[in-house]
Amino acid sequence: MKRSTIVFVVFALAMAAGCIRLGIWQLDRRKQRLAMNARIAERMAAPPRPVTAIDPDSTRSRFAMTTVSGIPDFANEFVLMQRGHNGAPGVDVMTPVRTPGRDTAVLVNRGWVYSPDATHIELERWRENRTSFSGYVESFVSAPNDTIRDGAIRRASYQAIARKLPYPVHPFYIVALRDSAYDADFTAKTPRIIRLDRPKLAEGPHLSYAFQWFGFATIALIGGAIVAARSMRS
Repeated sequence: MKRSTIVFVVFALAMAAGCIRLGIWQLDRRKQRLAMNARIAERMAAPPRPVTAIDPDSTRSRFAMTTVSGIPDFANEFVLMQRGHNGAPGVDVMTPVRTPGRDTAVLVNRGWVYSPDATHIELERWRENRTSFSGYVESFVSAPNDTIRDGAIRRASYQAIARKLPYPVHPFYIVALRDSAYDADFTAKTPRIIRLDRPKLAEGPHLSYAFQWFGFATIALIGGAIVAARSMRS
């Protein structure tokens, strides 16, 4: 074979090996994703525990079901802006709940409200006459440079929220879910906050990506074999 053909074949083999490695990596990521989904499903299937019994380390308690009872502090609630729902712009309402006898408040994401600019709403319209919320544990994000302006913030930054609230706050927050008590608090003509859904446990695109990489590897091998065969015949 010509030297150029040998170089091409070596390049094709190297490309095929790289594509196969990437395909295996995608399969490994899918395996990790399925394992994580199983852990989430197990945590969300367990009976809810009081928030005081939840591990403060959200890496171990994320998605655990919990309940919190106390007094919602509507004077210090704010919104997470730029939150969509079925294609509509809006915000998530974040309300601190203070438990009697405890200094540390628990932040509760009470759900989504439509907002034309995805930033501002009249929070007074969306207050609820309840003192107990049930849902799952969610982690804050690390964004120390964020800040709450005009009652709104882009991300759930623990640092920014802790600076704004006049009391300590738990190192995780609760995403409130819809229940029978929530339905009983509203009539058909009463505007209501839309509770957020449980996290979707999809396996992601990793399997299709793996097939794509294996397909690229096959193309590289076939291409190299064709070029080598033609060179040998000539």
